[in-house]
Amino acid sequence: MKKIKIIQIGMFHEHAIGKMEVLKQRKDLFDLIGYVDERDICTTPRIPNPNKPEYYADVPKMTLEEALNYPGLEAVTVEVPNNDLVPIALKCMERGLAMHMDKPAGPDLALYKKLLDGCKAKNIPFQIGYMFRGNPAFQFCLKAIREKLIGDVFEINADMNHCYGGELYQEYIAKFQGGLMYNLCCHLIDFIIAAMGRPDNVTSFLKTTAGHPEYYQNNCMAVLEYPNALATVRSCCQDAGNTMGRAMKIAGSKGTIKFSPLERFDGKSVEIELILNENSGSFPKGRHILQFPPQLNRYDIQMQELANMIRNNGKSSYSFEHDYTVHEAILAASGCIEWKNK
Repeated sequence: MKKIKIIQIGMFHEHAIGKMEVLKQRKDLFDLIGYVDERDICTTPRIPNPNKPEYYADVPKMTLEEALNYPGLEAVTVEVPNNDLVPIALKCMERGLAMHMDKPAGPDLALYKKLLDGCKAKNIPFQIGYMFRGNPAFQFCLKAIREKLIGDVFEINADMNHCYGGELYQEYIAKFQGGLMYNLCCHLIDFIIAAMGRPDNVTSFLKTTAGHPEYYQNNCMAVLEYPNALATVRSCCQDAGNTMGRAMKIAGSKGTIKFSPLERFDGKSVEIELILNENSGSFPKGRHILQFPPQLNRYDIQMQELANMIRNNGKSSYSFEHDYTVHEAILAASGCIEWKNK
């Protein structure tokens, strides 16, 4: 496959380094032209320092205009601060560039819809960087729910707890309405809606841990209601287990799925505990431990899909309608909008 000419716009999104790692590693797919340091053009809240700035030392630095007007450019990864993502992505859409845009999609739902509608109308490959889309354990759970391996689901409990970043990170997150719900639970909401569809209602609970200013919103939960199920997502900044304590439980009429941690990059497998009260699918009744291969990078599978969308007219695993509904739910869970039951 002919390599895809691509530029990374931004280095200050929290997940920017993950995309840069893939672009450097997948030389079979991508011709990395350069990157844009967005500090001269973006003024919205950003993390205090870019992750591993040395990762950009051997990549040509460009201005945004140089990037958008580069001859033969085919694609971009948009990795600017959260609330600049959609405005920059709109500039890319107007030039017909395929893109991977990071999450979340900003406080303006109508502006995000303009981006999605434009990409759909122009047949521009688009994907958003929810980090569990390429996670093998999450893909198993998605299939298990859709195919009713554990029967009719009545409960999903998932958390994105952590204790990293210190006060600088707390101050950064506090600048977003919804705090940790907006910035972290978006990944879980993407999974739940992919598995269960549009919820009937979304209710937000935004709290603050003891000893912090009330505006931090660093202890958050949301409930997504379905006709026969409740799904809760939460994130708190003071979990002693840090990211290794993040957990998922999915319960249905035939069985239960549990796993923690949700991902790992230490060469060890993510393990799912599957408990069935009757034979289901290819699994007999009883307790099973399923091991999934360790990931080297969260985004390799997504970037492979983007390349396939560009070169082979491949379809995204997620529709524009899904992406819109997810962000609508994220904003409702973050207390930004009221949920509308259509």
